[in-house]
Amino acid sequence: GTEHAELYGIEAERAALRGPGRRRAARRALLRSLGPGSPLLPVAVRTLIGCALAGYLCAALGVGRPYWAIVTAASLYQANITLTWNRTLQRTLGNLLGVLVFAAVLPLSRTTPLALVLCCLFFGFAAEALITRNYWLGSVAVTPMALLVLEFGAPHPAGELIGDRVLDTVLGALAGFLAAALVTNRRAAGRVERALHATAKARTEAERAAGQPPAERARARRALTASLVELREAADTAAG
Repeated sequence: GTEHAELYGIEAERAALRGPGRRRAARRALLRSLGPGSPLLPVAVRTLIGCALAGYLCAALGVGRPYWAIVTAASLYQANITLTWNRTLQRTLGNLLGVLVFAAVLPLSRTTPLALVLCCLFFGFAAEALITRNYWLGSVAVTPMALLVLEFGAPHPAGELIGDRVLDTVLGALAGFLAAALVTNRRAAGRVERALHATAKARTEAERAAGQPPAERARARRALTASLVELREAADTAAG
């Protein structure tokens, strides 16, 4: 009975979200979040410029698979220019080393279909295990996995894949960092500072309300939860 009630509640929530009123509200919220003065606006403009520049640059030079450059540009943006530069170096180094790993394992992956599947599974697991701990090392695992996935359709010339990946990585990194340098995002840093201050204040009030009546404790908990949500959103915005 409990499981059926939970499933019914999930379906009811989805139905409410699919309603025309909720969709209009979601569209209005999106437009407000990208309006003038929003901390998300510089992130959106920076991502648009960087990805468009990377894609058009690769297309103009005739480099195959320009979407690799677009993904590279989009992955660089952090809270400030220093962190973005560090991410640019990590991404570029990881991708270039990953290309070398791909060249080493490609003969093995082409022996049997099972070998190709096992190689992709190995690099997929390595990417998930490493990407949150060490970005450049995780990129070393992501790159050969992305290249090996292309082998499922049909074998491709190794030199073509390697050359395209290297050029797309370099061009995407240059375009992405140029966009980050041109479009600054000082509002995001200020929002994080304000959210930290509000969270510290809400935590102090929650601790002070520990000996108060239940209604007062509940109000303090709600305020602390709201401040933590705001802090998380501000941190995500600052991180791009």
